[in-house]
Amino acid sequence: MPLFSSGKKNPAELVKALHESLNIMSKEQSGKKNEKALEDIGKYLAAMKAMLYGTGEQEPQTELVAQLSQEFYNNDTIQALLDSLEKMDFEAKKDVAQIFNNVLRRQIGVRSPTVEYIHSKSDILNVLVKGYENPDIALNCGVMLRECVRHESLANFILNDKCFYDFFVYVELSTFDIASDAFSSFKELLTRHKMICASFLDREYDKFFDHYRQLLFSENYVTKRQSIKVGVKRFRRENCGNILVNVFL
Repeated sequence: MPLFSSGKKNPAELVKALHESLNIMSKEQSGKKNEKALEDIGKYLAAMKAMLYGTGEQEPQTELVAQLSQEFYNNDTIQALLDSLEKMDFEAKKDVAQIFNNVLRRQIGVRSPTVEYIHSKSDILNVLVKGYENPDIALNCGVMLRECVRHESLANFILNDKCFYDFFVYVELSTFDIASDAFSSFKELLTRHKMICASFLDREYDKFFDHYRQLLFSENYVTKRQSIKVGVKRFRRENCGNILVNVFL
């Protein structure tokens, strides 16, 4: 069976066309050109998602997935999509998150090439964390961020970056959905990878617990309750049963 049906774009053509439309959208804030660019972006993202996930009629083809992923790396498509995410419509934002997560999970033997790529492009992780500051993309960024945190090297980067401490602000945001989503990501960072979290806490003990104490005394009941639950789960696991007592002193 041929890889490309007649009239359909191959991965290289699809990525090129997507970037052209993203550029138009960034320059045209309104009008027919902007509307056409938004429409085309939605169409290209849907085609990419079909390549990665398959359709009801056809399973995803390994060669197409590999080609599309490589085009993403070669053209910094992930960064371009995140930079333009705010301007996309609801369905396009969802497609970006699904495409991102699929490509991130891709493996070649024991290697995870997208994980390696993102680790070399640290701005991507910072953009995802900072996404909580923008209500229009916060939940989409949260979905992608938690997929990143599943990978130890990416979780380790966030824990060791100054952006980690922004979570203490995000979990107290007034918008409940965003604050809850941020807390889910915060919890994953502290509980998924035991060794790197233990190392982080050893190194950042005083600074971390100065911030964590504020959550335990938060005026927001939900924040306080979730913080205690995370603390019990995380710190008992590390045989630090006295830590929660100490932070109240």
